[in-house]
Amino acid sequence: MTDWISTAEDVAGQLRPDAAARDQANQPPVAEVELVRSSGLLRADESAAGSVTRIIAAADSSIGHLLGYHYLHLWRARLFDNPTAYNRMTADPDWFCAGVSNPLDAALDLTPTDDGFVVDGRKTFATGAGVADRLVVSATHVQTGEKYTFTVDARDDGITYPGDWDNTGQRLTASGAVVFDSVPVDAADVLGAQPEDSVRLSLAALGFQLTLTQIHVGIAMGALGEAADYTRQQTRPWFLSNVDSATADPYVLSGYGELFASMEAAGLLTDRADQALRAATDEGASLTPEHRATTAVTVSAAKILTTKVVLETTAKVYEFMGARATATEFGFDRFWRNARTLTLHDPVVYKAREVGAYFLTGEHPPFTGYS
Repeated sequence: MTDWISTAEDVAGQLRPDAAARDQANQPPVAEVELVRSSGLLRADESAAGSVTRIIAAADSSIGHLLGYHYLHLWRARLFDNPTAYNRMTADPDWFCAGVSNPLDAALDLTPTDDGFVVDGRKTFATGAGVADRLVVSATHVQTGEKYTFTVDARDDGITYPGDWDNTGQRLTASGAVVFDSVPVDAADVLGAQPEDSVRLSLAALGFQLTLTQIHVGIAMGALGEAADYTRQQTRPWFLSNVDSATADPYVLSGYGELFASMEAAGLLTDRADQALRAATDEGASLTPEHRATTAVTVSAAKILTTKVVLETTAKVYEFMGARATATEFGFDRFWRNARTLTLHDPVVYKAREVGAYFLTGEHPPFTGYS
């Protein structure tokens, strides 16, 4: 049996040394995806997916994001309970999967043909699509208005990638737009329709939120770990501290202690959310609205906490490293840039409102693409 955690730690060890340089180069993550593929991590067990995502994200949050979403798309494809389409999607276990399903960008049209469909339009924020093998796509049926999810070959001649991802953080996620020009969709590759009132299929939104939450924890881990190494090796004690090394300064020790405690708490709550979502998934068609609601609240609570922790950690570590740590060569800024970019995926204040409403009134979080 493969030890997925050890494999992830090995890959992380290969990604970490030049993570800052690769971030600054801002090139498509072709080599990084091949590294993950050759390691076998694309095949990791579902039970290990969260831990693997977190470990890789600590070394390079862009690659953790790509891998986490790969696991996510495999998991959410199974929610449709369509073994034929799922088996076709995973015919090669080393295919890297990405999604084209921005909930607020209903810009893809699905038109029926004699043997399936064709899809047309442009979709934004398609993380990993430009370097994927298979795409999990959501589009609107032009005749019925229903939303369908299906898979296509990412290298189809009718699919183009403008390469327009040029954001502050998560630079190596290839999260730009995708353009579809009469791309054929085989009927056997249609996972299914997505009724807005389906309790089971509504779990997909929670899966996205949990994956982002895992990456938050990973970024905090990475920032704290690399900052600690810098403090041990290079930070000089402040002249008023009356100690011989920065690691003997009580304020530095206290600061790291508080950040470590927050990170541990965030990780544990995220683990609890992971367990809750897997339990809800295992309910299958018998999943109740109440069980779904408690799962959503647990995932949202983790998202709220990890957002605070990762933003605080990635900014606060500078205080313990010192002014010299702001040099471009170290690239410590990438942790904050990645955290700030990722935490803006959707407004976390709305998660807090939903959790508060459930706590005070028992109101269930709504079924949306984000909750």
